[in-house]
Amino acid sequence: MTEPAIFEEATVAVPDTATALERKIEERNLHLCVIGLGYVGLPVAVAFAQEGLQVTGIDIDREKIATLRAGRSYIADVPDDQVAELVSAGRLRATDNYQVLAKAHATIICVPTPLSKTRDPDISYIICAADQVAEHLQQGQLIVLESTTYPGTTQEVLLPRLARDGYRVGHEFFLAFSPERIDPGNRTYNLRNTPKVLGGSTPTCLRVASALYKLVVKELVPVSDTATAEMVKLLENTFRAVNIGLINEVALMCNRLGIDVWEVIEAASTKPYGFMPFYPGPGLGGHCIPLDPYYLAWKLRTLNYTARFIQLAGEVNASMPDHVVGLVIDALNARRKAVNGSRLLIVGVAYKPNVGDIRESPALDILQKLHAKGAQLYYYDPHVPHIRIGALTMSSSEISDALLSAMDGVVIVTPHEGIDWVRILRNASLVIDTRNATAAARAMVGEEGAEVIRL
Repeated sequence: MTEPAIFEEATVAVPDTATALERKIEERNLHLCVIGLGYVGLPVAVAFAQEGLQVTGIDIDREKIATLRAGRSYIADVPDDQVAELVSAGRLRATDNYQVLAKAHATIICVPTPLSKTRDPDISYIICAADQVAEHLQQGQLIVLESTTYPGTTQEVLLPRLARDGYRVGHEFFLAFSPERIDPGNRTYNLRNTPKVLGGSTPTCLRVASALYKLVVKELVPVSDTATAEMVKLLENTFRAVNIGLINEVALMCNRLGIDVWEVIEAASTKPYGFMPFYPGPGLGGHCIPLDPYYLAWKLRTLNYTARFIQLAGEVNASMPDHVVGLVIDALNARRKAVNGSRLLIVGVAYKPNVGDIRESPALDILQKLHAKGAQLYYYDPHVPHIRIGALTMSSSEISDALLSAMDGVVIVTPHEGIDWVRILRNASLVIDTRNATAAARAMVGEEGAEVIRL
């Protein structure tokens, strides 16, 4: 089978700089810098350090640096003992000093890419990191961007900053993009066993970057260029956002029609082909799915194209916290109670089960909206001990029979493992279940339990 032409280099001489860097990678005689030590950067840094590389993590958060230097982790998926062992062996270091980049053979950029208030891409962290790399760039270095961004960022933003002083991409330095696929809390798939998409600015860049990632990833998925790799990530998360938007709208339709959406999904899932189940919920959360599609939509607007599916899915998903609040209000009204003054317990405030990340969590919107209506609010989340939403500061309550009995309503937003749903149904009088988390518990408790209102 003939490989695509973009990967053929038989007629292209591989620069000595590439050969030298590949040799360093093969011998694990490499100093790697990772810029950004969050939920993506820290697992990347740890994985390469475990393979024997000298790894320096760079972050502006001095608390993270102090924690790592003490041999502790602040990411649930990275155990303390792994960090402690690597720090003790001198293979993992942390700093806020970018001058260390001048001694790096390779640099991986894993910085945040949020949205602005107008929902436009904010790539200021990428630009800052790229400028620091450019300032300290040495001949023969590899730079890989992992931060999610719009197609064209690597070539249009990073490359011009790095290609200076006569440095040519694919010769004096190497540039690639590899979208992160970290799924916090996933016990099956991690950095090592999740296929890694990789695109280079040139075939030689791809070759060098592949040599690096082969140290820690079982399967590489090379693509033709960096823009294609950037688009892959946006497709993955746009696919989820649009399908979640679809099923959320189906849930709203079923609510109007008096049909159980959960039964509909369960029955549709029996079709062995042509159907993939998605499930409704109180809204989208996390740093990826609620944000990434807007990077693609923004890029298309610059080309005079409207990404209609993205826009519509975003509107539907953004409306779900309001729908949940409406369910709470209607359920209380049916009991001749106003939301103003009612005692409400929110179960789960993280954006997904079994993690402590609250970024973009729909629970925060629900809490704010209920607070604005005068509700007396409590929350329980074993992974999030404290939250601050504007002027509202709260601490997680401990679940008890007395607490549940004292509530006018319990709103289930994030179904963490280990929560005793039977206990909640037996002691609460009203439960608004946005995730169908109580399905098994309802069968056990029967009609003696709380009234359950489902999405």
